[in-house]
Amino acid sequence: MRKGIHPENYRIVAFKDMSNEDVFLTKSTAETSETLEVDGVEYPVIKLEISRTSHPFYTGKSKLVDTAGRIDKFKNKYAKFQK
Repeated sequence: MRKGIHPENYRIVAFKDMSNEDVFLTKSTAETSETLEVDGVEYPVIKLEISRTSHPFYTGKSKLVDTAGRIDKFKNKYAKFQK
C-alpha cells in the first residue's frame, strides 16, 4: 500500500438512527461536534435518518404511503388553474 494517502484520524464513532434511536459503534473519520455516551464512554456521534435497523429492505417491513391523499391535495391546490 502507498504511504501517506490514507487518513490518520480514524476513531470510534457512534452512529445514531434518529427514526428508532438505535446506536452502533464503528471506526470513522467523519467530523462532528456532538457527543453521545454509550456504556459509560463518550463518543462523537453522527445522526442518521435511516440505517440498517430501520430501512424497509433490511427489516422486511414497508411503510404505507398515503398517495391518494397526496393526489387529492395536489388536485385541490391546482383546481383553480383549470378552465
